[in-house]
Amino acid sequence: MATPDTIAHVLASTLNPDSTVRIAAELNLSELLKSPQSALSLAQLALSQDAESSLRQSAIIILRKYVKEHWSPFFQQFRGDAPPPETKDQIRQAVFQGLSDSDRKIRSLCAHTLSTIANSDWPDEYPDLLNHLIQLLLSGSPGSIHGAMQVFTEFVRTDLTEDQLLPVMRELLPVLISILSASEQHSPLTRSRTISVFRQCVESLYMVKDQHPQAAKEAAGNVLPAWLDAFKVLLDLDPEQDISGEHWDGLEVRIQIFRTLLTIHTSFPRVVAPYLPGYVSAALHHLHALYPTFVRYYLTDSVRVPNSSEGEPIELYKLITGLVDFVSDATRQSKSRVSFDEGTLGKLVNALVQWTQMTKENEEEWAADANMFISQEEDDTQVYSVRVAVFDLLSSLLANSPVQTASALHTSVQRIVTEASQAREAGVDDWWRPLEGALAVLGSQAEVILDISNDEHDAGRPRPIDIDYLLAHIIPPLLTLSAYPFLQGRCLFLASRFAELLPADVRGQYFEAAVQVIESSETEIPFKVSAVKSIQHFAEYISDAELAIVPRIIRDLGPFLVETTEDTLSLVLETVSVLSGVGRGSWFTLDLAVALTSALLDVWPKNMKDPIFLSLLNDIVLSIVSSKAPGVYEATVKQALPRLTASIGNYNANESWAASSALELLGSLARGAPETGLGDGFFAAIAPTIFECLGVAEDRDVLQNGTLLLTLVVRKDVGQLLSWTHTDGQTGLVHVFTVIARLLQSRDESGGLVIGDLIIHLFRRAGESVLPVLPDLLQAMLVRMQTAQTATFLQSLIVPFAFLVYNHCDAVLDLLESTRVGEEGQSRLGLDVLLNTWCENAATFQGFWPTRVSALALCTLLRAGRPSLQTIIVKGDIIITPTTKDTIMTRSKTRVEPPQFTRVPFPVKALKLLLHELQTNGEVASMSAPTAPLDTASDDGDSDWSDEEKVKDDRFAFLADTIGVGGLPFDDDDVLANNDDEDLQKDPVSQIDLRAHVTLFIRESAARDGDGFGALVGQLSAEEMIVVQRVLQEQN
Repeated sequence: MATPDTIAHVLASTLNPDSTVRIAAELNLSELLKSPQSALSLAQLALSQDAESSLRQSAIIILRKYVKEHWSPFFQQFRGDAPPPETKDQIRQAVFQGLSDSDRKIRSLCAHTLSTIANSDWPDEYPDLLNHLIQLLLSGSPGSIHGAMQVFTEFVRTDLTEDQLLPVMRELLPVLISILSASEQHSPLTRSRTISVFRQCVESLYMVKDQHPQAAKEAAGNVLPAWLDAFKVLLDLDPEQDISGEHWDGLEVRIQIFRTLLTIHTSFPRVVAPYLPGYVSAALHHLHALYPTFVRYYLTDSVRVPNSSEGEPIELYKLITGLVDFVSDATRQSKSRVSFDEGTLGKLVNALVQWTQMTKENEEEWAADANMFISQEEDDTQVYSVRVAVFDLLSSLLANSPVQTASALHTSVQRIVTEASQAREAGVDDWWRPLEGALAVLGSQAEVILDISNDEHDAGRPRPIDIDYLLAHIIPPLLTLSAYPFLQGRCLFLASRFAELLPADVRGQYFEAAVQVIESSETEIPFKVSAVKSIQHFAEYISDAELAIVPRIIRDLGPFLVETTEDTLSLVLETVSVLSGVGRGSWFTLDLAVALTSALLDVWPKNMKDPIFLSLLNDIVLSIVSSKAPGVYEATVKQALPRLTASIGNYNANESWAASSALELLGSLARGAPETGLGDGFFAAIAPTIFECLGVAEDRDVLQNGTLLLTLVVRKDVGQLLSWTHTDGQTGLVHVFTVIARLLQSRDESGGLVIGDLIIHLFRRAGESVLPVLPDLLQAMLVRMQTAQTATFLQSLIVPFAFLVYNHCDAVLDLLESTRVGEEGQSRLGLDVLLNTWCENAATFQGFWPTRVSALALCTLLRAGRPSLQTIIVKGDIIITPTTKDTIMTRSKTRVEPPQFTRVPFPVKALKLLLHELQTNGEVASMSAPTAPLDTASDDGDSDWSDEEKVKDDRFAFLADTIGVGGLPFDDDDVLANNDDEDLQKDPVSQIDLRAHVTLFIRESAARDGDGFGALVGQLSAEEMIVVQRVLQEQN
């Protein structure tokens, strides 16, 4: 049996610097831990006051690892040898005792270990845990309360079920609020932990409100007000008292309060609404009261920020970010939005702008690391800070009160400009910080400020903020102050953000200044980075007469490509990408195109796993090869093909990203090819490696990018594909069909529309060349159609049939009528498989061309009048039952009562789908609306508690169909053309007036076969009959 002394000796040996001794001890420890008694010895050692602190900590850490591996099959890491119940009980008691240990680190480690045990054992094997923890909270011992509180933080978050949460809250929360209120008895850090646990309870309550709406609503209404009252009292206390002592422990209480207020306001906005004015007033007071402390500790080098009494840092910025985030959320919530009068708004904006100043730490870090400087400036930055939080709040204020907020910003910036000038004249070293912060604020809101100013100007009112004055009189002299590179960069970037306000000659001067900064070897990183960012915005205004400067900038940026990494590299690439599109690249020369391509391919191998890098790289390559400058396309292709094909040829399943990115880049080369084709030898150079790679690859991205590349080859220069023959004697077309067959056999349907596009373009471009393999291809598509699951993959299988039906109806029907799919005895007619799948999925088709060709093909089928089409039965409309009538069908309700559908002949369903197209594409849709309004009110009686995800009800589908995407009709070419490639946009199918075509078809059908068509119409819904009636009436 391993005693605590034995365990202590082994643990000490695991810390030995001699690797031989250390490894032997680790192996010995692994053997010892197979015995449950050793785990108990670990717990006893952790509690031993005589042992060294490092050994005690190691013991409890190893014990937690033991719990995960040997305690219970509940844990994924379980390896067996679980201890008997009596040993478990002894270990639990020992770990629980550790919650009251005098050593804070031991308490914390024991809390983590006990929480892990609770994951498995509570409540069945450890039913008294909750009561014991509450007793610790009532003990009055700060150490015991600290230990219990840490367990509760994880306990509430991970272990409580929906049914357990509410009873636990009833017992726990009164104890917590009594601790919070006893400021003389409990330390600020202990009291702050009560708020943290309370916040976990609120988050858990929000998570269960859908399952227990009434109980959760009552709990929120009964419990939250007491805490909200307590928070108001605490926030009204002077915050300066918490920063006047040796430690800033009191700030932690305020940090937790504002974090919790944000959680409550997000989860239960109506409960907190009456308290908002008081909280926002307190927040504004905090901003003003704590600002001098911010200046003293963060803007100067003289004073160090103190730690907490437990030795942990408590940063002022955590309080301010939480505070600003809460106020920001309070300005957005529709159910409980706070508003400001003009005076309060001015004070708030003024305070916010002050807090955006760059700290000394920021200055040092950003000057040394360009990546860090750039990352905090991005709109989607992950580096959260006070500055970013302020930008977010100001954005919300400008949205709610645009003119008033812009005027407040103007007043604040004007004051800062004056004070900065005075401070500079007085010799104050940091005079530039407030000014840089104010300019950063303006730059962050540039688009909104421009819109507001232009709207006011157009309405004949004065602009609320005078950016012109800043650009003309304040910014230019600041650009020359080389001792302040951050201010210089901010000025240049601000000018670029408001470039549209500048006269052309002044804008050109700023642009030239940015270029000179890049070219100078003496400018510092912040100024140079800002210059690169500025060029992105100035590039929008480059006229044709100024195109000569673009090659110069590209050459200046070239060296940065190989010298930079991460965010800096992304910035350079973004700028090159923007510049490459200026003037459609007409300024490219052969030398510049080759040099830029070479530099890009040099940095590609190190960054080929970065999706942002690859996106920018492909955009630049496409811009280069799309240039109309003579010889640029050919020179770029010659430079790139050998390196890209080599990467594909070295395909490694464990590093598939290399081949995937190479295939994507080849696609960019092909996409930018001129109308004359891909150029001699393009396909022959890449085909062997592509087909070899696609023949073995399993990676989704490789297969998708490879298929997209083959589609582009077919679209751009199908002749090269048809004329190429592999060394194995097989033609390029045969190899393409081999790839298609492999994709059809794959269970992975992520290829979606990719395979469908390839097949469609083969049909369109390859002509009679596909006829020998067409029957087998269609047979394989029908087989796969029966097992396909995803809508996009089904569309990719159906739309090629629609294209063939539209263009070669009789031949395709002959083939489908003679084809059977499935095993003998259970086979189905190929026509039956296609029409059932088509009718069930046609309404979900995506893209302008696919939806049109589907509708046109349905018209063609109905015109064909084949007897076989009349006998095919397909899914019709949803059946409304008494239990589903006037009920919003949620997912949970749908699982209990799956929807039922009618069964109708194919011609009826086809006509329904065509009328659906009229509803979405023409004014006849207005005739299909029901006369009575729909009752779409929530069935739970309270909008606060109706967040359950809704499932689309087909009875209401025509409402969404009538307005289409984003409120626009589906026949809007500009809306949906971007979903299809250029070839399909120019295809005759895309030029047809679909509404006129379907309308004419209905009228001709009624005139040709009145009785037969009347029988079809008789099986439609009332709304659909109205549409038919309207179409026929318009004819007269």
